[in-house]
This record gives sequence, C-alpha cells and structure tokens, in this order.
Amino acid sequence: MRIARHLLDGQPALATVTDDGLVTLQTEHTDLPSLLGSSDGDLVAHVQALATGSVTPLAEAELLSPVGRPPAILAVGLNYRAHAAEGGREPPKVPIIFNKHHNCIVGPGHPIHLPAAAPDMVDYEGELAVVIGRTARAVSAAEAPDCIAGYTIMNDVSVRDWQRRSPTMTMGKSWDTHGPCGPWVVTSDSLDPHSCRLVTEVSGEVRQDANTDDLIFDCYAIVEHLSTAFTLDPGTIIATGTPAGVGAFSDPPGLLKDGDEVAITIEGIGTLTNPVISEPTAGG
Repeated sequence: MRIARHLLDGQPALATVTDDGLVTLQTEHTDLPSLLGSSDGDLVAHVQALATGSVTPLAEAELLSPVGRPPAILAVGLNYRAHAAEGGREPPKVPIIFNKHHNCIVGPGHPIHLPAAAPDMVDYEGELAVVIGRTARAVSAAEAPDCIAGYTIMNDVSVRDWQRRSPTMTMGKSWDTHGPCGPWVVTSDSLDPHSCRLVTEVSGEVRQDANTDDLIFDCYAIVEHLSTAFTLDPGTIIATGTPAGVGAFSDPPGLLKDGDEVAITIEGIGTLTNPVISEPTAGG
C-alpha cells in the first residue's frame, strides 16, 4: 500500500495511491504521525477502512511530503560501503547519527533553495528513509520490522561547508527546504528495504546508481541502535544514508546550481523530484 498526503480544497489530506489516483481517507487526521498514533496495529487494514473519500487523478494532485511534521528526523552518515570509500574513510564500526531540523521538510516538486548565505557547496544525497509506525524503545533488530510503518525517499540536501564546520553536522544538514521527502510512504509489507535499486539524477545525468544491499547498518539495526537510547515516536523519519556518487566527491565536483532538477528513484517506491533555485529574497 502507498499512503500519500496532498492538498485537497486547499487543505492537507491523507490518501491511498491506487491505479485510479489518490483516494482520500475519511479521517480528521491530516498528517501521518497522528494517523499512525491512532492505529491499533494493523496499519494497512486501518487505512483501507478509511479510504472512502473523493478520488483525485494523480496527474492533478498536488503532493505534499507524506510526513509533514515528523516528531524527529534522524539520519545516518557514511552508511554505504562505497560512499565511505569514495571519501577515503573506513566503514564506521557504529552508526554515525545526526539530526535534521523539522523545518527542512518539503514535498515533491517543491524547490530546493540554494541559500543566499551559502550558495556554492549545496549537495544532493538520495536516501531510503524509514518511517516509524509505533512507539519503539529498546527494540531488537528482530523486533524492528514491527515498529516500521513503511519507507519513503528523502534527499538529505547538505551544505558541505557548513556541515564541515562542526562535528555534529546538524547546521549543514538542516537549512529550510533541505529535506525533500516523498512522493509517498510504501507500507512495510510491500517492500524489502534491503534489496532496492537507488538512482539519483541531476538534470537528467545519473549521479548515483546503487542498491540498498550496500548498507553497512541495515534499517532494522539502525532502529535497534537508536531505540536503545531513546523512544522513537510514530512518524519519526530515519534517513538511512546515501550511496556513492555525491557531488562533493565527483571529479570535477558536481554540486547543485540554480536551474538543476534532482530526481531520486528507489525501486518499489517511486521517484522524488525537486527543482533547484536560488533562495528567494524575503517577501519575494
């Protein structure tokens, strides 16, 4: 099952994605975290029972990020073997974790801004993202699949010079618009997250072409690691890392510029596409 979020009569609404288009859910919930919190455990059955609203053809839909206000955005650095190698780094022994600020989230088609204060080192990172489905604390890797609602795509846009100023990386990973997410969430019963081809294109040029079987720490190990320390709430997004081919390590560097378009495709999910523009002036 695919669960999307879109604008309906000017207001956010949740929907399932079918061959006919987006079928709106008849619910007071307008974002995935609250819907997940209201489910009694069988998310697919819960959503199917609610999918009785109006139908919007996909070509006419204005998609939003499937998770608009995640309770947290966590991310894993250097989590593909080939990406660690291209940066001249040894594979990490434990997951490298950082945060992204929630205001970075935007949906499909929304522009990625090249910040006026830091326009020259903005990079793309195509990533598989986990969406937590129920409260998870101290769960094992074997238990982790039951805590995952599904999977989506995230572009972990990175301002490299700001990222490298501090070992925490948060400032370089959290600029507004630097967390495109979507186009929808594919429920966990419909996808093997550890055998998916991931392709990132910039203005039609393939930059990343890998498979999630190159992950150093898989999705379940990441959930186990994080939940050892703190509670993961429903709707939490975990970006699992990016494969080789980022712009900063290309020769010559292939960083983003005004007019580019980034399209990230993950097998079994779909394609997340966002244009790149110079940051608009205040009020512009």
